[in-house]
Amino acid sequence: MNDPALLRSRAERLAAPLPALLAGAQHLARTVLLGSHGRRRPGQGDEFWQYRPAMPGDEARSVDWRRSGRSDGHFVRQMEWQAAQSVMFWVDRSRSMSFATDGAPSKAARASELALAAAILLNHGGERVGLSDHGLPPRTGALQLLRMAQALEDDDATPADYGAPRAREMPSRSRAVFASDFMGDITPVEGALLEAADRGVGGVLLHVLDPQEEAFPFDGRTIFESMGGTLRHETLKARDLRDRYLARLAERKARLQHLARVTGWQYHLHHTDGPATAPLLWLYSALERTG
Repeated sequence: MNDPALLRSRAERLAAPLPALLAGAQHLARTVLLGSHGRRRPGQGDEFWQYRPAMPGDEARSVDWRRSGRSDGHFVRQMEWQAAQSVMFWVDRSRSMSFATDGAPSKAARASELALAAAILLNHGGERVGLSDHGLPPRTGALQLLRMAQALEDDDATPADYGAPRAREMPSRSRAVFASDFMGDITPVEGALLEAADRGVGGVLLHVLDPQEEAFPFDGRTIFESMGGTLRHETLKARDLRDRYLARLAERKARLQHLARVTGWQYHLHHTDGPATAPLLWLYSALERTG
């Protein structure tokens, strides 16, 4: 798939049915169906939130005299805070992410589709979205989505076998999504998460794996080679490696979950052979919770 417009079209189709799926969730229905992005706290905005009793220090002009006239006290009219926030996406484009089996999309293709679909929903809500590692700072609008689609649809993966995010490209107090198979050295990922947390950046770790990477269905003589060709291992008894591999994979998942907990982020595992709607719903909801 080489056409950026086609990637965006697919992402639009994936995002389109979500309002109906979110109808039962009040905060998501409000942000998606009505096109607003209220944060359910007082502040600058156009939507009325609540009245509160006037307190010492409130200016007279802040008092709602019509509401106050219906009671014995004075009340201040509060609006709902609706300031736009920035959400930065890092989608791993290393060689490892091009792996795909059994008709499932590649990890890179699924991660890109989910990231762009989430960006479309956030943009509809008035949020600024951007793409790290591509010189795309957070902005709103259709042109920004097109630029993101073009960057994500670039077929030239980074030369490295494995990728790692960089928190320094993310504005302070913003939100972020790191989408990767996280198969490489965990140290750079840990460093980026800790730096992001220090900068007040909350977000999501979206762990994308091919089903064979979970099942390890190999037996007998097998040659394992990294997608970039820099790592290679040949064995006559692949099944003997299965338990050790699965233990290492479980350890990696546990490590990512621990990092998410200590930094206040959220973690989600997605397999590329499953439908994309469910992880998109989770991702959008998770970004709401980190706001």
